Amino acid sequence: MTQCEMKGFLSFIIMWLVNKKNMTGAEMALELEKRKGSKPSPGTIYPVLKDLKDKGLLSVDENKRYSLTKRGKKELEIHINTFFKTFCDIEEMRSCCHK
Repeated sequence: MTQCEMKGFLSFIIMWLVNKKNMTGAEMALELEKRKGSKPSPGTIYPVLKDLKDKGLLSVDENKRYSLTKRGKKELEIHINTFFKTFCDIEEMRSCCHK
């Protein structure tokens, strides 16, 4: 996976996490570590957070907790639908890996 593709995937997973619960960058790093086995550096997470905020998809409060904006929620829904259209055979893919 190229760095560009990873950045797009990281944006998607950050938006997914923040949709479930408002989080700080440090909390997101811990959650990402649980999912992928290694903790991403601040130099990986914070540029993505800044980009999402600059695009109006995230907002941040005085406690540095990020949340999705209305626009962010719409964008996440679009990305989730695209993901499932692209990977409509996701269960088949999963079973292939467990043989």
